[in-house]
Amino acid sequence: MSQVTVNEFGRIIVADDAIATIAGAAALESYGLVGMCSRSRLKDNFVELLGKENLSRGVEVTVNNDRVIVDLYIIVSYGTKISEVAQNVMETVKYAVENLIGLHVDQVNVNVQGVRVSQVK
Repeated sequence: MSQVTVNEFGRIIVADDAIATIAGAAALESYGLVGMCSRSRLKDNFVELLGKENLSRGVEVTVNNDRVIVDLYIIVSYGTKISEVAQNVMETVKYAVENLIGLHVDQVNVNVQGVRVSQVK
C-alpha cells in the first residue's frame, strides 16, 4: 500500500518499494553488514546473498496511518557483535526513512539470517 500525502500543491504518493529501497540502502551502509538476503531463504538452508543492484530485496515495509514498520533480513560479518550490528542497522534505517520521507518509523525489525566471513580487499 502506498503512502499518500495531500498538500496545497497536490498529492505525493510514496510507494512501499521506494521506502524499501531507502531502507535497504541505509542498511548496507552499516558496519558489520555483509549483505541482505531474501526472506524465503530456507530452501535447503541456502542463503542467497543479494547484491547492491537490488536494494529493496530483503526488506519488507508495512505502512499504517503514517506509521512505518520495516523488516530487514540481513547477513552479518563473522567476528562482529551481532547485537551491535543489529542496533546500528535499526538506528540507521529509522533515521534515513524518517528524514528522507517524513514518516514516523514505529519499528525496525532486524532478522539475522546468517553469518559470513567477509572478503578482505
